[in-house]
Amino acid sequence: MDATYNLNGGFKPTTKRFADLNGPDFFPTPSWATEALIDNELFEGQIWECACGDGAMSKVLEKTGCQVVSSDLYDRGFGEVGVDFLKSGRTSDNIVTNPPYNAAENFVHIGVNSARKKFALLLRLAFLEGGNRQRSIFSKNPPSRVWVFSERITFYPAGAVQKGSGTTAYAWFVWDKQCQGSTELKWLPPIYKRKRSQSFLFRNYHL
Repeated sequence: MDATYNLNGGFKPTTKRFADLNGPDFFPTPSWATEALIDNELFEGQIWECACGDGAMSKVLEKTGCQVVSSDLYDRGFGEVGVDFLKSGRTSDNIVTNPPYNAAENFVHIGVNSARKKFALLLRLAFLEGGNRQRSIFSKNPPSRVWVFSERITFYPAGAVQKGSGTTAYAWFVWDKQCQGSTELKWLPPIYKRKRSQSFLFRNYHL
């Protein structure tokens, strides 16, 4: 754990998510965040969601019509349990996930070699920063595209009451094996979160 996380009683919420203090990260990904990815990236072949949690992302990925394989190191009631992505040695046509915060860099190192077509990670936009990442990741295996969210994603611990909005910027980082050249920086339109909210209100209105 980061020794400076709680320094003089002051937390650093943009650097650490508080669940890190109590065990493995488990922040289900809002469905609209995954829908933004599949609306803008074409996937062909198998998709492996390798940190599936309760299946929140896997269920959206199934809308692509691709076979979706789900696994997780921990038992969250969904997918194959006990699979450590960093040690499994498995490969897939595509790998898509929201990695545990403190393992994101290792997920990149393993994922770029384990995905035959596309490898997509949902990460903080600030992941682009840092000299170590520049040397170990971006100078050697830069992403093909970075899809920046115009809307803030709020990640809630499983079972928590959802209220308020996030303060951290996120993006989809996509490594595309069929794409050669420099990284494209793209912006997702601010429609996905609102569409999700409108759909939720419509369903509840007609109950």
